[in-house]
This record gives sequence, C-alpha cells and structure tokens, in this order.
Amino acid sequence: MTIAELKLLKESEDRVEFKSATHNYSYNGGSHSDQNERRKCFLGYVIALANEGGGKLILGMTDKLPHDVVGTDFGLGKIGALEDQTYAHLSIRIRIEELYENKKRVIVVNIPSRPIGRMMKYEGVPLMRTGDSLRNMSDEEMFSILMENEPDFSAKNCEGLSISDLDEEAIEIMKNAYAEKQKNPAFRTLSANQVLNDLHLSVDETLTYAALILLAKKDIIVQKLPQAKIIWEYRYTESQIHNDSREEICAPLFIGIDKIWKLVNDRNGNTPIRSDAYIFSINTFNEDVIREAILNAIAHRDYTIASEIVIKQYPKKIIINNPGGFPKGVTIDNLLTISSTPRSRLMTEVLEKTGLVERSGQGIDKIFSITLSEGKPEPNYKDSDLYQVTLKLDGSLEDKAFHIFIGQIQSEHGDEQKLGVEQIIGLYNIKQGHFNKVKPEILIPLDKEGLIKRSGGSTTTARYTLSDAYSKLASKAQRIGNKYVVAEIEIFLQALQGQVLAIGDLEKALTGSLNRNQIKYLLQKLFDDEVVISEGTGRGTKYKLTSNYSLLKGDVLINEVLDILRRKHEGGS
Repeated sequence: MTIAELKLLKESEDRVEFKSATHNYSYNGGSHSDQNERRKCFLGYVIALANEGGGKLILGMTDKLPHDVVGTDFGLGKIGALEDQTYAHLSIRIRIEELYENKKRVIVVNIPSRPIGRMMKYEGVPLMRTGDSLRNMSDEEMFSILMENEPDFSAKNCEGLSISDLDEEAIEIMKNAYAEKQKNPAFRTLSANQVLNDLHLSVDETLTYAALILLAKKDIIVQKLPQAKIIWEYRYTESQIHNDSREEICAPLFIGIDKIWKLVNDRNGNTPIRSDAYIFSINTFNEDVIREAILNAIAHRDYTIASEIVIKQYPKKIIINNPGGFPKGVTIDNLLTISSTPRSRLMTEVLEKTGLVERSGQGIDKIFSITLSEGKPEPNYKDSDLYQVTLKLDGSLEDKAFHIFIGQIQSEHGDEQKLGVEQIIGLYNIKQGHFNKVKPEILIPLDKEGLIKRSGGSTTTARYTLSDAYSKLASKAQRIGNKYVVAEIEIFLQALQGQVLAIGDLEKALTGSLNRNQIKYLLQKLFDDEVVISEGTGRGTKYKLTSNYSLLKGDVLINEVLDILRRKHEGGS
C-alpha cells in the first residue's frame, strides 16, 4: 500500500490507527506507572487491533485527514527484531513495511486477527479502541469471543436426514414468516431446496440438525433426536407430585410452538383492572413472554444431554427447565447485561429472520420488561445450576398500580421514546427500594422527566422513590378488607346495572373475567351486604341490584357501592 492510499483511509471505517510517533514512541508502556497511560503504546494498539479482527497501525502520520506525513524513528533499523519481539509477547505474527515521502519515514504494521475464541490482553487486560483512546473490552465483547469456541450443535450435519423427512406445513410456515419479516414476498415462491440453502439449513446437499428441529416430521425427530421433544405438565397446586394433565410435544418447532402456547393458554386466567373509567383484564401468562421463554430454552439448551425441556404449569405460575447450564460467560448476575450467544446459533438465526424471537441476546430483556410492566413479580432464574437453567414466571398481579403507571408513561411517549428495558427495571427497583441497583445514567434521565423523586444528597447518595403519579395510583385500594377485590366488583356492577339476570346470563356477560364459581361467591357476599337481591327460586333465580342502587349507572354506581363496602369492611370513607 502506498502513502497516497494510506491518506485516504479512515480510522473508524478501515480498521486502521494513525499515530505521529515522531520520537521516543513507547513499545511497551515506557516509564508510565498508570495503566491507562501505559497501554497507549505500540503493543497496546497491536493488541486492540488484533481483538477487532486485525488491521493496520501506521506510525509517522497524523490521525486527522488527510493524514499528513510527519515521519517516525520508531523501530529504525530494528524491523526484524520488532516483529520477533512482538511474536514473543503475543504469539501472533505482525508484518511491518517501511515507506518514505520526502525522506520522512512511515511504518505500516499489518496486524492479523486474534485466534478464534481467544482475546489478546495487555498486562492482563483485553483492549479495544474508542476514538483516539484504548479501553477495556466490555463483558459483552469478551463473552462473544469466548463463545466462538463453543460448537454450534444446530449447524452440524444430521446424517441420513432428507428433504422428504421434513414437514411441508412447517416449511410453508417458515417461508411465510420469513417473507413477512424480511418484507420479501418473492421468498414464498422459492422451492424448498432453495429455501433450505438460502437459510443455511442445507450445506452441500446435507441437512443440518437445525433443519431437523425446526422442520422435521414427528417420527423423524423421535428417531434422530428424541430429546428434542418438550414435556408440558399441569398441576392445580404446587405441592402435588402427580400431574393433572401431561402432553409430549414432538413436532417441528414452527408447528410445535403454537401447540405449546395453546396448552398454556387453554388454562390461562386473567385479572380485571380498573384505570379511571376503563376496566380491562390482564392475562396471567403473557403470550409474548411465554413464547420467548420457550424459544429461548430451545435455543440455549444442550442437545448433547439426553433429557427434554420440561414446562410445569400451575394456575398462577410456570416453570421452564432446560438441560445444560447457562452458556459460557453467562451468570444469574449478568443475564441482563451480557449479550448472550445461543448454543444453537444457526437455528436462532433462522428464528430471528422469521420473527419468532428477538434479536440475539434480547430475549431475556423482553421477558423482564413485559413481566415487570404488567405489575408481576420479577422473573426468577435462581434455581439454575451447572446442569439446567430454570425460569420461574409468576403470573400473579402483584402491583396493579405499577402496571397502570408504566402503561400511562408508554402511551404518553412516542414510539421512539418509549421506556426501554433498563428504564423499566430501574423504575421497578426504585419501587422496591433498591435504588442503589440503578445506574446513574438511568437515574438521571428518570429524575429529569419527573418519573422519580429524589430526596437529599447528590446523585450518588440520594434516595429515590417513584413519582406522585404512582403514589396516587397505589393509594387507590385494590382490595376492600379481606372480602372483595375492587376490580371484580367494578366489572360485576357494569354487567348487572339496570338488569335482572340469571347466573347463566351473568356468566356469559363476564366471560374471560370471572368464572361461574367466582360469580356465585361474589353474589353471596354482595347479597349479605345488601347490594344484590334475588327473585324466583331454583333454576329460575335471577339477580338484580337493590333499590338503593337500581337507578344508578356507570361510575356513579361503582363509586357508591365501593364507598358503602369500604365503610362496612374498613371503617373508612
């Protein structure tokens, strides 16, 4: 490469670093005692560029365009020794060229990429470049390098698997999902062979394990990878050992994921919530969370272990166990801060391209942000160990006020300004009194926007609480004593107001909110409190509001009844 060509290079785009290094440029830190200063040397930049995939270190030219030649005396007459010395330090071979312009010397150090799975370190610290300086490599960057050595099971050839072993419906679902996600309708018209090649599910006419898991017929999966099936169990109580229902899902993933969600959703409950004049319900188990959690387990599990993913469902809780511990570099403590790489990278790439999962490393973020936004307890990975990852999702609506609070914030923000996962988790931690867990770069914007309140001290020593908007929502009691759930009364009164209804009619009106047993229980309590009366007997029994409330409707009716019940059962106003 000529000096004229070097002058056209850009540091940020061409993996190149320019240094004047006119005189006394340090090879290995020189006399500096501070590590941040020591690293700004020849060896430090060689290490950083190697970590970035290789590049060029150019000495004797300025870093600003057009990179004027100033000349350098670094390594003068010692080029061969410099190359040998660097190999002794780093075990990589650099190649150095000497160029001249108007008798001013420039040296070009050609630096190869670091070895796969290995990060280069300067005095024990892996380095990367940021602008004109060098910085410590982030956890995410280190983890990504470590994962390069872990083989991708899904990319391995599945001997004996042929295109006739694949499920045609699954292939069509995959094609349509890809076409929609990538906005490429022509993809639907491609042949199965072309699709498999384009998505790297077929290599040199041999299908991979990713193709087996995603697309193969049930009997083929059983034959070639029986541990790929998923066990779903339902129990009415967490204490019981035997299950009340059990299914084995052994189907291509593009079909199986819908079957699993249907099993979960068929036993999915919901909780009514009132926000101002609106009453709505929230499902015990959120579809996006459950699908993401299951697909995450499938992508991260260790397929060399001959056991299945097990999903245990209870009325208010789901537990997902997948074989194999966390991937390299991932721990419970860094789940949300490290960009994880799935064990089955090829399969996950296909799931991303077809829109079934979030971009790699973001699935956990989605699980946490949605769950906490809904006012439910934090997702729990604490029972995970070296041999399995266990995720517990509690569907109990722990804090309706927080759900409404987050919903109001999101509706007030534009699509580009909605709260992200870090902000939602930050608000959750502040609500829990764990504001010390929230980074200053998250606290400061939340404080400026008025979503939190600071009391005393500087940013690092202050105490924080959620804003008054949350406090007002939380102060509206969600229960009346131990007898009533406010939202249940609200939705019940809306159904009965101005009408005389049999229990069957009420059941239809409240479908998806209250079941028959809940309605009967609520009717009895409201009958005792003289809110409801009955007429007729036996199967002809019908219910209506007492004369005190029969002419009231909407918020007037709801507020009147709630006030009376609070005075009776709480002694308040």
